[in-house]
Amino acid sequence: MNELKDQFCSSWLAPVGSARDYPLLSKWVIYGEGAGSSDEISPLYSLWATFIGLYIANYVVERSTGWALTHPLSVEEYERLKKKQMKPNFLDMVPWYSGTSADLFKTVFDLLVSVTVFVGRFDMRMMQAAMNKVEDGVEQDLLYDHFSQRDDFWFDFMADTGDGGNSSYCVARLLAQPSLRVPTSDSVLSLPRGNLLLIGGDLAYPNPSAFNYERRFFCPFEYALQPPPWYKPEQIAVNKPDLPFGLSELKQYDGPQAFIIPGNHDWFDGLNTFMRYICHKSWLGGWFMPQRKSYFALQLPKGWWVFGLDMALHCDIDVYQFNFFSELVKNKVADDDSVIIMTHEPNWLLDWYGNDVSGKNVSHLICEYLKGRCKLRIAGDLHYYMRHSYVPSGSPVYVQHLLVNGCGGAFLHPTHAFGNFKRFCGASYETKAAYPSFEDSSRIALGNILKFRKKNWQFDIIGGIIYFVLTFSMFPQCKLSHIFKDDSFSGHLRSFFFTVWAAFKYMLVHSYVSLAGALLLLIAAITFVPSKVSRKKRVMIGVLHVSVHLTAALILMLLMELGVETCIRHKLLATSGYHTLYQWYREVESEHFPDPTGLRARVERWTLGLYPACIKYLMSAFDVLEVMAVTRTNICKMGLGSLSRGGAAIYYASVFLYFWVFSTPVVSLIFGSYLYICINWLHIHFDEAFSSLRIANYKAFTRFHIDSDGDLEVYTLAVDKVPKEWKLDPDWDGEPKEPQQLSHLKKFPSKWSSAAPLQDPVHTVRIVDHFVVKRAEKPHLEHVMGQ
Repeated sequence: MNELKDQFCSSWLAPVGSARDYPLLSKWVIYGEGAGSSDEISPLYSLWATFIGLYIANYVVERSTGWALTHPLSVEEYERLKKKQMKPNFLDMVPWYSGTSADLFKTVFDLLVSVTVFVGRFDMRMMQAAMNKVEDGVEQDLLYDHFSQRDDFWFDFMADTGDGGNSSYCVARLLAQPSLRVPTSDSVLSLPRGNLLLIGGDLAYPNPSAFNYERRFFCPFEYALQPPPWYKPEQIAVNKPDLPFGLSELKQYDGPQAFIIPGNHDWFDGLNTFMRYICHKSWLGGWFMPQRKSYFALQLPKGWWVFGLDMALHCDIDVYQFNFFSELVKNKVADDDSVIIMTHEPNWLLDWYGNDVSGKNVSHLICEYLKGRCKLRIAGDLHYYMRHSYVPSGSPVYVQHLLVNGCGGAFLHPTHAFGNFKRFCGASYETKAAYPSFEDSSRIALGNILKFRKKNWQFDIIGGIIYFVLTFSMFPQCKLSHIFKDDSFSGHLRSFFFTVWAAFKYMLVHSYVSLAGALLLLIAAITFVPSKVSRKKRVMIGVLHVSVHLTAALILMLLMELGVETCIRHKLLATSGYHTLYQWYREVESEHFPDPTGLRARVERWTLGLYPACIKYLMSAFDVLEVMAVTRTNICKMGLGSLSRGGAAIYYASVFLYFWVFSTPVVSLIFGSYLYICINWLHIHFDEAFSSLRIANYKAFTRFHIDSDGDLEVYTLAVDKVPKEWKLDPDWDGEPKEPQQLSHLKKFPSKWSSAAPLQDPVHTVRIVDHFVVKRAEKPHLEHVMGQ
């Protein structure tokens, strides 16, 4: 028993060491140094000190928690704190260059299905036409005349919303205000909220999923103008218009209403989501939605009409739609009436830009049926504001003004790429307004060089993989001694670029993976160039683009190999095999953390050797650079064939990790520079060059007023800077809440205001364009009217 007791005490209760054995930790109280004459440290003392520390920590936490429980906040303080912490959960702008976004892959898939299956085979507009109700020769599901008897009528137009939550809510907040006070050069105008809201399509990006419609489109509008208390999001309107209680006719409802046409993004699923959320629901926030179909005609006061056309993915109206509007013109539209044509795409600009001709049915409707009565065409799709007005000449003018306003929430597009547009339908036009200005637009494009990677960090995944594939076959570079032999800098540089050229020739002659990657990249680069450019120029641009990328990849590859070779030559790497880090760890452990009782040896014996083996190989996994250097040395000595498949996989994986980090800033810089050159010098890639910047600023909508004389006043209201932080609007929160009150009757209808009051869009909104369309004004169309 005495022997057993002595063995137990010596093995388990013996001192774990001396404070002198731990020089790095000798000042820590936990070891008990200086407590007595002996400097031996007992394990019992260590356990005691640990428990005391845990008790103190528990005591502090318990007392602090108890204090919080015994000193609760008052109801007023709690509510104030809760409101301060409340913020809207808006989604960010869509990352169009993300290599990991499932939403974007779904968008591509939906687009392929739509183009392959629906275009030319099945058209939702055909089904809508088959289900129309006809009374007195007019399709009642498409014609709405309940506005026609109103006086002093105001209505709004916006398009391309449903991208970033901040920008979409910014525009929705302005649309929801009972009136906007806008300063001019000599006064302050008060512009009341529109009785009607027209939305020109592309309601949610990047694809029309239920999630995107709810979070990117409905959510900002519901925050800006809340739906009625009885509204339920899941409710389906079977028999529209689903009028509020107590009303029997649509003309009796005096609140704001919304009519919406779909855009190309809304057609990616064959118009399914648009039909469910627009045509089968009754409320967009506080805007009532009476429409039943994706296209419609609105009869407004003083002889004004709005034709909302659905051009689908064909960029044109179908024959049933054409038949409805042509019959409406012949039977309902008077000779002195005025018509506003609303489409999603501004085909007058896009056809000019792409050297194309589209919308032939629309043009035929305007030229052969309306014959000068189309005073204004409005559209979205291009995310800026621009107005062209006709120049009086001897040519017939079918449309007086062409207006694009796609600033409803989506990323900004460049205006300067469309600055040279002059003619449409044989008439001359001039640019009257552009927002942002051509100069500002050109300056903003510079962000592709400076901010492309910051805005599109997910693009690193694609760019790094592409560069690694381009250089895969050139790893490792074993013969680099000639670069080090030169004494002068020019000699080093000459040898360096000679080696780059040799690597390029090696890729052409001996490589399979890298050559195939380069050819695929070349095909993609040529295809990426817009089709408006001639085939010869597309090839030239694609070859130059790929050449720069390939040169950069080869230079980066050689720089990385030179760095590894330099470290090996100076014995900083590949000095003691794959486990250098583990060996260093064991040396430090033996020097500073001795084990006089042999505890580590016993643990190793108990775990059957797993304890040191796991640490050893785990450290090798983290010592990637050493693994790469050692394997590179072995390849250079014995050839690539000396490696097993697993060894080769480990080597190329380690090379990929470092080369990916090394190359991603360069690939983003080169691609961003390519976009900048193309948009500012060649005026191509207007969509790609600005979707990369994801600019939420420069938002606008257009407000129309039909005055007592029947003239149409047009105001375009814009906000240069969109707030990024929002808080609960104290005016909205403090306004008395009545149970059944509709939100449009409130003085402060929007829930959130800018966290910086001076930056709130209500205070920063300004007029960027103002013009008047005279109802009685007739352009030169004498010979057309006489046909």
